[in-house]
Amino acid sequence: MDRQVRATALLRPVAGRLAAALAVLLGAATLAFLTLQLIPGDPVSVMLGPGTAASPEVRAEITRTYGLDRPVAVQYLHYLGHLFTGDLGESYQLQRPVAGLIGEQLWPTVQLALFALLLAVTAALVLAVATAGRNRALRGLASFAELLAVSTPSYWTGILLLTAFSFRLQIFPVAGAQDFASLVLPAVTLALSLAGVLAQVLREGLETALGQPFAVTARARGLSATAVRLRHALRHAAIPLVTLTGWLTGSLLGGAVLVETVFGRPGIGALTLQAATNKDIPLVIGLVLLSAFVFVLLSTLIDLLYLVIDPRLRTR
Repeated sequence: MDRQVRATALLRPVAGRLAAALAVLLGAATLAFLTLQLIPGDPVSVMLGPGTAASPEVRAEITRTYGLDRPVAVQYLHYLGHLFTGDLGESYQLQRPVAGLIGEQLWPTVQLALFALLLAVTAALVLAVATAGRNRALRGLASFAELLAVSTPSYWTGILLLTAFSFRLQIFPVAGAQDFASLVLPAVTLALSLAGVLAQVLREGLETALGQPFAVTARARGLSATAVRLRHALRHAAIPLVTLTGWLTGSLLGGAVLVETVFGRPGIGALTLQAATNKDIPLVIGLVLLSAFVFVLLSTLIDLLYLVIDPRLRTR
């Protein structure tokens, strides 16, 4: 009976968060549809491309094929029906399903984001653990480096890395995604600003945790300063780091747009630039929905993780 009560207490907030996630996705889909309706210009002209002449009969046939002659409410319901089945429509310019185009370019971006996240978290852990509670000069130097990393635009960082390690030293390739070497500079470019933010948050948490009674007791029992940091203080300081890492991981998708363009990599970034340049509205909307899905998924996973870590949240 007690086990059943605990399961019910866990399932209730889980169901609430999943419902909220679905509501956010529905709101993003609706906003994308309204944006499509508000964009000035004739969608048929966009499909035909600039400078392409077409007879009224051809334009009318395109209008009927895409359902552009239907009432807006009917178009909206038809649009939602296709989304629920995973159909994101067809690209105006490429004449291919949007879901297929995104699927083809998604893995290179996922590789880049995961490697950048691994580098950022590792660098933040090393930097924060090594400098938290140390002398003021060392902390100030680390804070300055983190502020510089956060403040520098990613495209400028990428250009500097290309100039130093590709053009002059010729250690890494200039562009492409042929092997692991071509992934290093783009991942470092994405990771630097992320590592700066994470290190600042983690250092503050570590310095707070090191002043708590449990840390004083651990030192009194004979534990070394390193053991206190790694075995006790780090666990307490990592709680806000989990939240921030989840939120910033979603932002990596937006950062990949610039980084992939600078380094000439395939992926969602290059696809987004192409879609925006060509005014390929269905493809742009598909990419917007992908971004919304990533943010919602990460936010939901973080919320569910907190329900497991802290039982007190299950009753709220």
